[in-house]
Amino acid sequence: MSRPASSLTAFGVAAGGIAVYAAMDSIIKGLSIASGAYNAVMWRSIAGVALMLPVFLIRRRPWPAPASLRLHLARGGVAGISVLLFFWGLVRVPMAQGVALTFLAPLIATFLAALTLGERIRRAAIGGSLVASLGVIVIALGQVSARASEQAVLGSLAVVAASVFYAGSLILLRRQAQVADPLEVALFTSLVLSGLLLLGAPWFGGLPAVRQLPAILAAAILGSGSALALAWAYARAEAQTLAPVEYTAFVWSALFGWLVFAERVSLWTVAGAMLIIAGCLLAIRRPFPAPQTEAAA
Repeated sequence: MSRPASSLTAFGVAAGGIAVYAAMDSIIKGLSIASGAYNAVMWRSIAGVALMLPVFLIRRRPWPAPASLRLHLARGGVAGISVLLFFWGLVRVPMAQGVALTFLAPLIATFLAALTLGERIRRAAIGGSLVASLGVIVIALGQVSARASEQAVLGSLAVVAASVFYAGSLILLRRQAQVADPLEVALFTSLVLSGLLLLGAPWFGGLPAVRQLPAILAAAILGSGSALALAWAYARAEAQTLAPVEYTAFVWSALFGWLVFAERVSLWTVAGAMLIIAGCLLAIRRPFPAPQTEAAA
């Protein structure tokens, strides 16, 4: 069983996982530009399996139970569709814009959690999601006015579709984290995704160039670390509490987009980011029980 942890601690760990994932996004975007999103995602997933499988075997972890394996298969498939759509779209839009559009996912996940997990939707979560969504609208207006090419529109539509699948993967992650430890969740998600992508490799894939291997390895390390952090957090807090943490990805994506791809951050973007951060703080605002003392016990 998971050790007790406050929602604030889980939120902090999840936020760290999102920051690491944003760094990985910048690497995968570069690889996708060079050799296509399919190749970039496939080889990153295979490298992730190569990193985590030895650790899983050394720890002598048992094979997942049938119920857990079904969850791993389901999330691997849903997450795979989301990742492919996201990186295909990210090649065609700035990182900040692409990530901003994925903020639809936490909002969808908040309400999916009520329908599928029986979680009660708190007013703070609803209010925070609404404020953060307003920030997304501000960013979208600024980015659309700056760039409205056909490729940008197609990229945006792909990212919006990815956000729908990502919302489903967040719910499945919550269920995964309740029946498996973070290493198992991260490993089997990558394992399923790798297997599915390898099936299409003869038609859509190809071998990476030697010069791309360091980037693929770095992306695998960052992706695995992020997955472990998120699985740990989702095992210790409700999905609707952690869903708004996805909004912090915008700040990191804007930073990496500027550093790696020289993508400019507009005043619209800054204003939207402020609203998004405010929404995150509002969503997690709730009373935390004071730790028990020996006298209270």
